[in-house]
Amino acid sequence: MKVCGILVAAGAGTRLQAGMNKALTPLGGEPLFLYALRALRPFCDHMILVVREGESGLFEEALRAAHQGPVHLATGGQERRHSVENGLKEVPGDADIVLIHDAARPFPGPSLIRRVIQGAAAYGAAVPALPVKDTLRRQEAGLTRTLSREGVFQVQTPQGFQRDLILRAYAHSPRSLTDDAGLVELLGEPVSLSEGDARNFKITTQEDKKMAEMMVSGASRTGTGFDVHRLVPGRALILGGVVIPHGTGLLGHSDADAALHALCDALLGACALGDIGQHFPDSREEYRGIPSLKLLEKTRRIMADSGFCPLQCDLTIVAQKPMLAPHIPAMRRNIAQALGLREEKVSVKATTTEGLGFEGREEGISAQAVAMVRETA
Repeated sequence: MKVCGILVAAGAGTRLQAGMNKALTPLGGEPLFLYALRALRPFCDHMILVVREGESGLFEEALRAAHQGPVHLATGGQERRHSVENGLKEVPGDADIVLIHDAARPFPGPSLIRRVIQGAAAYGAAVPALPVKDTLRRQEAGLTRTLSREGVFQVQTPQGFQRDLILRAYAHSPRSLTDDAGLVELLGEPVSLSEGDARNFKITTQEDKKMAEMMVSGASRTGTGFDVHRLVPGRALILGGVVIPHGTGLLGHSDADAALHALCDALLGACALGDIGQHFPDSREEYRGIPSLKLLEKTRRIMADSGFCPLQCDLTIVAQKPMLAPHIPAMRRNIAQALGLREEKVSVKATTTEGLGFEGREEGISAQAVAMVRETA
């Protein structure tokens, strides 16, 4: 089953009073839309980002800096309906499910996204929703009266649809409704409810923004990792995904990249998800000779499935020889791309032991890593 995600980031955000497209306003030091994009990506085979006319360059720059390609950009319209319609025109023909999400909701958790996809696959259309908890009152002619909240829900995004159904719904009616599921209902088709999440709120006002900032700053966790491999003749020396010219290389079941192994352990440790040996055991033939950059990418997906994403990392490689400083920029780029981070969030350092210990005797190389992650669910 193939899933296409449409992230709508073409609104003006007038009520936020940010003086710019709300999707580009900073949250925790990064553009707001990146949070929702990172949340959807693990579940989508294709991503479409709908942006305001004239702002594609700003979004492309942000995507490059955060190593978030490939993403197909579509141009938004006058109203949300027109923006979604433009995004739907770019949906690949082999997509089974379409997820439509507002960039102003930065925290859709993996469990919520999975529920919506499953609901759309089973029923045609599914929306995440929360039952109304507060008492409701309606004002009429200067008086107010209590409304029943029984069976009343607050609807969220992403909303999921079978591809043919949502295309048919948009072709059937030109109306601009508050959500896409309303157009499906106009066809007489049912819309199923999936369990929503209170953390998946929409940033509309400055108060919402402050709450989101608190969530970002208060939901971080830290882990550490350590790895060591022996140096032997006849092996390539690979560190941080970079092949480094040297007379010996590191021995291991994979490419024995001690730096990336330590980083994988730090990331998994921060999420309390075990260690690299548990997820990629050397008893499995499929991991023989595998590039550790692929293991790092797999680690990122394991984190996403459990409701975590990387925030930043710091590595220290301990080796007497060779000189590693010239290769550090390439290591940082590799790690940033694998984790979907800006390069300024990735630190790599190298040091010697002044001839002491197994590193000093050039018998092996060790690496230590510290990583910070953020809870997404």
